[in-house]
Order: sequence, then C-alpha cells, then structure tokens
Amino acid sequence: MRVDLFDFELPPELIALRPARPRDSARLLLVPGEGAFEDLTVRDLPGLLRAGDVLVFNDTRVIPAQLEGRRGEARIGVTLHKRIDLRRWQAFVRNAKRLRAGDLVEFTNGVAATAEERLDDGSWVLAFHGDEPVEVLLDRAGQMPLPPYIAGKRPTDEADKADYQTMFAAQDGAVAAPTAALHFTPELMAALAEAGVGHETVTLHVGAGTFLPVKVEDTADHQMHAEWGTIPPEVAKRLNAARANGGRVIAVGTTSLRLLESAADAAGTIQPFSGDTAIFITPGYRFKGIDGLMTNFHLPKSTLMMLVSALMGRERMQAAYAHAITQGYRFYSYGDSSLLLPQG
Repeated sequence: MRVDLFDFELPPELIALRPARPRDSARLLLVPGEGAFEDLTVRDLPGLLRAGDVLVFNDTRVIPAQLEGRRGEARIGVTLHKRIDLRRWQAFVRNAKRLRAGDLVEFTNGVAATAEERLDDGSWVLAFHGDEPVEVLLDRAGQMPLPPYIAGKRPTDEADKADYQTMFAAQDGAVAAPTAALHFTPELMAALAEAGVGHETVTLHVGAGTFLPVKVEDTADHQMHAEWGTIPPEVAKRLNAARANGGRVIAVGTTSLRLLESAADAAGTIQPFSGDTAIFITPGYRFKGIDGLMTNFHLPKSTLMMLVSALMGRERMQAAYAHAITQGYRFYSYGDSSLLLPQG
C-alpha cells in the first residue's frame, strides 16, 4: 500500500511536551467498530470494559539510552537500539559518517565504547569498555531517550526520569516507553480490579526503530527493526483461558499488541514466546491474539498509524484522528489516549 495513504495534517500545538497530571486524567477517545466516537477520560476505562476482560501491559523499563560523545574532535550522538550481548549493543549513530570500524567513542564520566562494525541498515555495533554492567555505565553517562518531536522542542530534564516510565516498568532494556501504559495509576488499577477486569504483563524491549520515519513510498518496501520479547507460559495460559471464558484480550499499547500477535497461532491461541519479532502490521492483516487496543495518537505515515488502520480500517481511523484534532486531543508519547474496539 502507498505510505501517503496514512498521512494527515497535525497542528504542532497538539504535540504534548509533558504528560497529563495526574496520569489517569488524560483524555480517552472511544472508537468502536461503528457508530459515534465518545470523548471520555482514562478514568472512565473501568466502565468501558467488561468483567472477564484482560488488559495486557508491557513491563519493559526504559534505560538512559542516549549518549553524547566524541571520536577525536568529531561529536557523535548515539541512541542504543537492541542488546546483542553483555557488552555490545546495536545503536543508531548521529554523525555516523565520521565513524570507522575500530574507532574509540568517548562519552562523559569515563564511559567509552569501540565502534565494531556498521550493519546493513546503517546502525552500528558498539562494544562498551570496562567490567561494570552496561546499565551502570548508562546511568552514569546516558539520558532518557525522549522522542525527537519532544527532544527537539525542550531539553530532557529530571522530571522525565519518572514521567517516561510506566508503573509496570520492571525489566531493563527499552529505549522507548510503551506509552499507552503511562496513563495508568494504582488507583485506576484498583478500580479496574473492582470491575472484574484482569491484567497481565509481557515484555517487549522497545527499540529506537520506533522513532524512525518510513522513508519508502510503498509499505511492502519497509523493513522493520527486530525487538526482543517474551511471554511466559503461565501468562499465555491465562490469556487463552480468559478468551475461552468469553473475556476479551485488550492490548495496552502497540508493543504489547505486536508481541501478542507474534505469539498467536493461526487458531488464535497465544503460545509462549521468547525471541525477536519484527512483525509489521498493515491493512489486510488478520488479528489473532487480541480483541482491542488502548493506544496513544500516532505520527502521520508511521508504522503505528498503519497498525491501528489495520485494526479498525483506514477510513475509520482517519475519521477518528480528524475528530481528535478538532476536539484538541494531545498527540504522541505524552499525549492523550484512545480505546479501539473493532467489535464494539
């Protein structure tokens, strides 16, 4: 499909630079498969779901994966993307034309890495020096990797260390937050439990590829970057049991959705999963593992705009986004949310 089919005009003032406070006060647009949209808030979620439904959260934790360094006199910007082993990471590099295999890149506070090789997609393999865990080095020299559309308008600050983590964050490894879950609070989770709505956690370490624009003209030519995820056997078993009992599996965020769909077989059974996924969901895809999605509002012509269009239909999502823009919803990572229920 043509990538420009997923374009829309967004007034720049609707890009959220800070999250709603408290988190669950953010607005929520209900988008059923057909019928009118409803303008609500995230706190209304317990009344929108049914007893027996299960929300699935991504429990990845964002690491301070952006680093500024030097190779000699050249300034080098690094955003880590995916762990390779204990000391090596795949990374996207700014000013990469100044980098050669074997070069030493020196960051702040005594942190350094060797650029080992450039990969086919233009990213680099960096090997960090020393014996300390790389996570310790990142805490010393790195910054929270805010999306470019936020970082380009204001500097990262102390508030982002908490704001850009979900309440479920437990497994170190993401370089972007699963932002749909940023809206949840302990109070909201208690209200959901009282309404009979369950929840489970899976892990997908979101990579920096989520920020990259789609540069091709046709979706068939776009290459997704792989990300590592896991669904434990006991979680898969409980999710399958919930659906067998009439409950719906609602993914909280496109990261949870992509992992669940990677693990679901042709019959719709969610299998245990551990490994990489590079699933790319576009219109025409048949969903197997999920029944709905809670997600923020995405960038024009992005892979995530294609994903929600696959779930709800492209024209339906174009109408939903036009409504959201008219009503002043806040967009992107720190913005408002939507609940997409294709079957109502």
